[in-house]
Amino acid sequence: MALHFVKLGGGILLATLLIVASASDPSPLQDFCVADPTSPVVVNGLACKDPNLVRASDFFFSGLHLRANTTNSFGAGATPVTAAQIPALNTLGISMGRVDFAPQGLSPPHIHPRATEILIVLDGRIEAGFITSNPENRLVTKVLEKGDVFVFPEGLIHFQRNIGNGNAVAVAYFSNQNIGGIIFVANDVFGSNPAIPADVLAKAFQVDQNIISKIASKF
Repeated sequence: MALHFVKLGGGILLATLLIVASASDPSPLQDFCVADPTSPVVVNGLACKDPNLVRASDFFFSGLHLRANTTNSFGAGATPVTAAQIPALNTLGISMGRVDFAPQGLSPPHIHPRATEILIVLDGRIEAGFITSNPENRLVTKVLEKGDVFVFPEGLIHFQRNIGNGNAVAVAYFSNQNIGGIIFVANDVFGSNPAIPADVLAKAFQVDQNIISKIASKF
């Protein structure tokens, strides 16, 4: 927070209060706060384990060498690495995951409400893109090859798809230990429980309600 004083005519001072809000996780207040999933304490994050009970295994995860299951309708799967997999990530403000794509596999348009994502392609050829916010709604896309890196700003709708002939794999890093889940746009709009009224969606998409009902039936 900062105070700025501006001198006006007649010797009057105008104080302008500017409040700067931090958009990232707060800095840790200790070396680590290994998550204790058994704790009954409710906090913004996860309660800390007794430091004397912390072991090397709390800082370790093995599994990113394994391919995720891509036998689904989108042909893509992810292996998350969050505080659930590495308890020591609690309060550190980071997480990551491996993303696998079958040929023509798609990670459909989605949002991470609390994290910026940086994607590194390890193998294959991936088209990545995001949409800027209103009023521009501009689509920003790039074809990524092995070794390429692409950034998806926090809260923006984005997607990735495999445009190569074989499998593709990438690793994603996030600026939050809890990214707020993956909000798939189509699934959330057409598959909410209870459902959004069809007339609301029909007006929003400027189509007939029968079309909305047909789309919703797939979710």
